[in-house]
Amino acid sequence: MQGLGELTVVAPDRNRSGASNSLTLDVPLRVGKHEPGVFFVLGTPTDCVHLAVSGLFDFEPDMVVSGINDGANLGDDVLYSGTVAAATEGRHLGKPAVAISLNTDGLRGEGQRHFETGGHFARLIVEKLIAAPLVHALGRATILNVNVPNIPIADVKGIQVTRLGNRHRSEKVIRAEDPRGRPVYWVGPAGKSQDAGPGTDFHAVAQGFVSVTPLTVDLTNHAELDNLRSWVGA
Repeated sequence: MQGLGELTVVAPDRNRSGASNSLTLDVPLRVGKHEPGVFFVLGTPTDCVHLAVSGLFDFEPDMVVSGINDGANLGDDVLYSGTVAAATEGRHLGKPAVAISLNTDGLRGEGQRHFETGGHFARLIVEKLIAAPLVHALGRATILNVNVPNIPIADVKGIQVTRLGNRHRSEKVIRAEDPRGRPVYWVGPAGKSQDAGPGTDFHAVAQGFVSVTPLTVDLTNHAELDNLRSWVGA
């Protein structure tokens, strides 16, 4: 994002994958300064954006760009993702918001991560938002969820506008024992893609395209409102 405007980074102090839209409400939040323009929060991604937009600084940012996440946020992932949640919080607070994720799923150990590809397309999309604000096209309740294939920039086939796919149910929890023999549990791996055909975010990324999915903060199932009224009335 450097060079597109004044840039301020506000990030969690540690990996907060799966934090979703959680806000820290029971304890005060502490903020540290890593270097000029780069701050860290002992809290969630949503905390970071909420503070940054709502009074941490003597200015208010114009746009929220979240990521680049080390791992995809496809389909059902958006409900758990701290990366998407940070963008959602920006949208709740009235800012254009983009979440960027790199599909490094399946890499083991120190496998190559093409963050330069994620950065390239993040910049392209933000440049487009600056030149032609999305609010005129899609309205104020929209977040862009961007997933970038983990391949060199030259190998990316283009950008596709997609819908969310979905996954099979997650794998079973993994049972283990602590050093004192007491049971502990790890949440199992996410399920494999299920609805992943043409037009979905899963399919686009698998085929070497950048996936751009418009998300809305309105979770109402509008198509079922009349059916529900009839059911309640009965």
